[in-house]
Order: sequence, then structure tokens, then C-alpha cells
Amino acid sequence: MYALIFTVFVDTVGFGIVLPLLPLYAQKFGASPELVTLVAVSFTLGQALFGPFWGWLSDRVGRKPVLLITITGTLGAYLLLAFSSSLIMLFLVRFLGGAMAANMSVAHALVADISRAEDRTRDIARLSGAAGLGFVAGPAIGGLLAGIDVGASVFLLPYLTAALFSGIALVLAIVLIRETVSSEQKSMARLSGGLRSWRVAFSHGPTRLLLCLMFAPPFVFSGVEVIIVLWSERAWGWGPQENGYFYAWMGGCHVLLQWLLIGVLARRLGERTLITLGAVSLSAGVLLMPLSTHPALLYLAAFLMILGTSGCTASLSSLLSQYADPTSRGGVLGLGQAFAGSGRIVGPALAGVVFAWIGINWPFFFGAFAMVIMALASRLIAVKRSSDINVENP
Repeated sequence: MYALIFTVFVDTVGFGIVLPLLPLYAQKFGASPELVTLVAVSFTLGQALFGPFWGWLSDRVGRKPVLLITITGTLGAYLLLAFSSSLIMLFLVRFLGGAMAANMSVAHALVADISRAEDRTRDIARLSGAAGLGFVAGPAIGGLLAGIDVGASVFLLPYLTAALFSGIALVLAIVLIRETVSSEQKSMARLSGGLRSWRVAFSHGPTRLLLCLMFAPPFVFSGVEVIIVLWSERAWGWGPQENGYFYAWMGGCHVLLQWLLIGVLARRLGERTLITLGAVSLSAGVLLMPLSTHPALLYLAAFLMILGTSGCTASLSSLLSQYADPTSRGGVLGLGQAFAGSGRIVGPALAGVVFAWIGINWPFFFGAFAMVIMALASRLIAVKRSSDINVENP
């Protein structure tokens, strides 16, 4: 468990280095605000398309081989990003990076393989907390390195550094991570058929609802996350350094909340209540952003957004993993990642259009309203009974 957490942290540092710089990098190639958000969409499109595949493959060949393949691919994507020469190439490279980064369903499945049902929300939250810790270090490192011109571009050194962190993560995964899928489970997964686990998941009412709800928090949060750089530049006059600090704050909140609070709340309140409260918190945070009159309020808004997103995503993934059969857990969680990835595609795309055509504050207003709808829909989640677990054998 802790070996996986450490590996995810190191790999996510690279992603954190790149994230605040991408909008500015895209603008270097002449991208408009709409195209800047579509660069982010190309990444999440890769995640949405390949998440189910990696999860399905990990049920059949094991979690560790898939993690090694995807981390290696991430390393290659960062190297290509460093030497991109056109906007089209940037789109293609980010799609490849998203496809390789679509391995969180595999990591979640690995955690679910070794965790008790009552501890899964906590353990999944801690894994997400490791990713958040990467966001603490990554943007700060990226902001510092972006000021160093090594002769070709101020973006070159940060991107090469991101590749270095992925290389370190690859070595750690090889040495530290152990396989959790037995040979018998792999054989059973191969015999079950490629689409059976997904078909069963869609036919099972509680699982189908969880999949639909997994779309909403990424839809709202990713739209806001991508637009923050452009919005803060216009509304507050922020540049890469200020945005780097802001992303680092969000990462720090993510770490502390996921590691210390989400598991406790899940045990005391239950996953369904935590999902509802998370949706309300995310709505409040998104609404507070454009209404803020002082930078401190922006940081408070970010805290509420992270609290809401963390509570929703960890609880939804935990419930989904508990409903899935162990021999198809990776595939079902990959399907959940596809729904979440779809939210990350539609959210930034819609936010960019609304930002450009309606007003710079309107992406926040739309996001707040969407999370109110999710808070109401979350009350339809049935209280889970032991007989509901394992959708393959109801």
C-alpha cells in the first residue's frame, strides 16, 4: 500500500510541474482560450478512452505490468512535450499523456485488492492524497524552473524535469510494488469475456447510478481548474508564479483532507452522506470564486472545492469497488474512470466556451448549479446491503 502511495506521489510531481504551464505553452503556439481548454480536453480524452482498457487488462495480466507500461509511456509523453513544435503536435502529445495517465483505476483496484471493505474509502483517499502531494511540490517546482531559459525555451527544463520524475517512479514501481492478482483470478478474468463485466455493471441499478454520478465532480472541478489560469490573469492580474502557489495550495489541501479527514468522515457519516455533503461543498467553493473580494477568499474557495471533490470521488470509487467482483474489479473501476474522464472532457470544453462567449465568471455559476443537482441526485443512492456487493454474483 505505502509503496504504491510513494510511487504515485513521485509520478504526480511531474504532472504538477506541467499543469500550470500548459495554458501558457499552448498560447505560445497561438491558441485562443477555447483551444487552450481543448488541449486539456485532449489529455482527458485519452484518459477516458484508455481507463477501461487498462483496468480490463490489469484483471487479465496483473496490476503491476500495466502500471509499468503506463508509467513508461508517461515518461515518453513528457519528453515529446518538451520538444513539441506545433499546436497539433501538442494536442497529440497530450492525448498520449492522458492515455498513459489513465492508470488510476488500476491503482485503485490494487488498493481494493488488499483493503477491507470498511477501509477502502480511507485507503483510496490516501492514494489520492499522494497525488495531491505531487501537486504541492510540482507546481512550485514548475514555477521556479520556468524562469530558467536553457537556450531553447523557458518550458524545456520543467518538462524534462517532469520526465525525470516519471523515470524515478518507474524504478520505484519495479522495485517496490508487488502483484495482487492471483493466477487463478487472471484465468477467471480471461474466461469471463471482454465486455461481460461492463455489461453486468450497466445492468446493476446501484452500480449504474454510481457510474453516472462519477461524471459530475470532474465535470465541474476540471472545468474550473483549467479556466483558473485564464480567469485569474484577467480578474486578478496573476501570472505563472501566483497560479503556481494557488495550485500548490489546492494540492496541500488535497493531501491533508484525503489523508486525515475523508476516511474519518466516511466511517462516521457513511459514503452516501459524504457524497451529498461533498457536492454541496464543491458548489459553495465554485460559487465563492467569482464573488471573492480578497485573495484570502479565493484560497478559502479552493479549500471548499477540494473538500467537496475529495469526499465525492473517494466515496464513489470505494462503493464502486465494493460492488464489483474481484475478477473484474479493474474493468469496472476503469469504466468508472471513463465516466469521470468524460466529465473532464466536457467540463473544460464547456467552461472555455462559456468563458469566451458569455463571461469570465459564468463557468463558476454553471458549475455551482450542476453540483446542487448532484447533491439532490446523490440521495437516490441505495443504502448498501451485503447482498448488494459483488454484482457478478447477485
